[in-house]
Amino acid sequence: MDHIGKDDINHEEWMSCLPEKLWDVPLTHLSIPGSHDAMSYCLDITSPLLRSESDTFRLLDGVFCCFTRPAIYRWATTQVQTIVEQLAAGIRYFDLRIAHKQYDSSNELYFTHVIYTHATVIETLQTVASWLESHPKEIIILACSHFEGLNYKRHEEFIYSLKKIFGSKLCPCNEVLLTLRSLWTSGYQVVLSYEDQSTSHHKELWPAIPYHWANKPNAEELIHYLECQKQLGRPGLNLTTDRCFIASHPRVSLRTLTMENWNCVKKWLEDQKPGAEPTCLNIIAGDFIGPVPFCSLVIALNKKLL
Repeated sequence: MDHIGKDDINHEEWMSCLPEKLWDVPLTHLSIPGSHDAMSYCLDITSPLLRSESDTFRLLDGVFCCFTRPAIYRWATTQVQTIVEQLAAGIRYFDLRIAHKQYDSSNELYFTHVIYTHATVIETLQTVASWLESHPKEIIILACSHFEGLNYKRHEEFIYSLKKIFGSKLCPCNEVLLTLRSLWTSGYQVVLSYEDQSTSHHKELWPAIPYHWANKPNAEELIHYLECQKQLGRPGLNLTTDRCFIASHPRVSLRTLTMENWNCVKKWLEDQKPGAEPTCLNIIAGDFIGPVPFCSLVIALNKKLL
């Protein structure tokens, strides 16, 4: 393969299809598509609110749940494709927010975004590990964060499960240089970012990856924010808004907001480039990565490195 056009990308195995010239480029210099709140496609609308939600919101939800629950579902759902469909689409960075339900006597962990998911963490990650078995040259980054309700004991149990699920696929954090070629040679496929310093003694866990959350309701404000943040790190790419906006726009959802602003965001995205310079992008995480050609655009940026 001599070039990476948007129309000839094999999304499912795009890393192994990159030109050989890019096999020795550090992973941090490649353009990698990511999924913001990757598991929000299976939110359980009947589950309790996260314990971190405010008492006021909790009271409103208790009294007016017929209004709050549809609104939560419209605005907390950021993806519609399953984790396997996202992998097949080319997503290689996954924003995974993890929690243990309050008053739950089991050790089961769930993904979260305001409420909990139907899917459990361990079963989902076992599915991801199975996918990697059949795609041995694809590298993924799992960014585990939030951990609401996890004490030290539950952290250690979860990390034990992670090691058991991914085994020798886990890339240790003492690896000096991560390139596709070096990872393939070592058999590593998973870079595991873990947002909890109490577990830093585990060599399989990488530090938390910085993520810039724009919290802007339109493309112009989002792009202005991202341009400002490019000097500080590699931003994520998602439109969000506050609860005042949500309450005053009952017919709007995060999905409709994303679709309305996509063309403007797309033009900005096409102008970006990966690489070593401070203003270059690396991981670009988006919402609703299936309904828009997000992955194709992000993967195609790598041709600018040739």
